[in-house]
Amino acid sequence: MKSSRFFRQLFCVALVSATCMATAQASYPERPIRLVAGYPPGGNIDIISRIMAEEMARELGQPVVVENRPGASGQIATTSLARANPDGYTVMLGASPELAIAKSLGRHLEYDVQKDLQAITLASLISFALVVTPELEANSLDQLVALAKAKPGAMNYASFGLGSSNHLFGELFKNTLGIDIQHVPFKGSSAGLTELAAGRVQLMFENIGVVLPLVEAGKLKVLAVTSKERSPLAPNIPTMSELGHPELTGGTWTGFVAPKGVPAEIIDKLNGAIQKAARAHNVQEQLGKKGITPTTSSPEEFDAFIVAETKRWKDVAEQANVKIDQ
Repeated sequence: MKSSRFFRQLFCVALVSATCMATAQASYPERPIRLVAGYPPGGNIDIISRIMAEEMARELGQPVVVENRPGASGQIATTSLARANPDGYTVMLGASPELAIAKSLGRHLEYDVQKDLQAITLASLISFALVVTPELEANSLDQLVALAKAKPGAMNYASFGLGSSNHLFGELFKNTLGIDIQHVPFKGSSAGLTELAAGRVQLMFENIGVVLPLVEAGKLKVLAVTSKERSPLAPNIPTMSELGHPELTGGTWTGFVAPKGVPAEIIDKLNGAIQKAARAHNVQEQLGKKGITPTTSSPEEFDAFIVAETKRWKDVAEQANVKIDQ
């Protein structure tokens, strides 16, 4: 008799709990949402986060508050997200370094992307432009390759830092074209571009929106872009695919993720709000001016994309013998 009463009480508790959970999911969101950005203010992640947060707030009916948590190429923010309450009120705009490249390089991570995080949607694609110093006697990709092959090891390429997205893209560039050029890592984009403009390094892969002012000022030359189609910011510049190298398509990317365990209904609501925000005219215009292409997906598509990107850069890192242990 006591056992029967116990199970009836247990069933009632479970029923009330399930009802409350369903009600909470249906009324989500009931308070502000925290959007973590794993990089400092002023960079691409911060810019995308703030532009998207404003539109997402309109769709969700609650403020979306950006919180910058920079450090370790986004890994500090990602670790904190993996440990956050999976209630849908903490999400992150992540990028390829912490969501794909770090694992590709064998880094010791405090999180596992597949086990600890939940994909919401791809957010943007940021392709590179291949820029060279004006003094370099190359006005096309073929001429650049010819120079590099004539003097193996004499040319250098700059990157944001060891293990960064444009470091690995530089290694992919070398392997694809069969050239020997040396990697010179810098602490961020601006330092590398300064040295490139001064002629102390010869080439670099960087966002077209960032380098275009320097190109227009005659401080750099742009030879190609790595997007699938020509950039609206520089329609006269050919793509790598047009030049016969479709393998050299891509760059870096961003996407929204949440802690593992967020209810599917909430993930779907977030996905829908982000998709609508990405289609907004002002978002398209503001990001387009910076060479950033808003791009969305289903959670399943983004999860598969992360897996594919991790494998792609792992293969590049292994071929180039790039490995970083932390």
